[in-house]
Amino acid sequence: MSDPVDLLSALADPTRLAAVRLLWDGKEHCVCELMRKLGASQSRMSRHMAALRVAGLVLDRRDAQWVRYRRNPALAPAVAALVEAALALPPADDAREVAA
Repeated sequence: MSDPVDLLSALADPTRLAAVRLLWDGKEHCVCELMRKLGASQSRMSRHMAALRVAGLVLDRRDAQWVRYRRNPALAPAVAALVEAALALPPADDAREVAA
């Protein structure tokens, strides 16, 4: 099981949570796609994805010069439930509007 601090830290960052939201469709996604959809540079996206890997949430695979990421299918049920709960929350922009 993932370290709870690594897991919660990984999910606490808006860019990483947005990446998890994209990866939770079960498909493999190229880092170039994540960069484009999230508006992040290659170096910034790599750092975010490294944090998600350390937390055990994603797996990666090198494909020529790109890296492809996917949801870790072997997540413990409790970890998967925590991620699902985080994804069920409105994105940060929507959360601010609800709180207002």
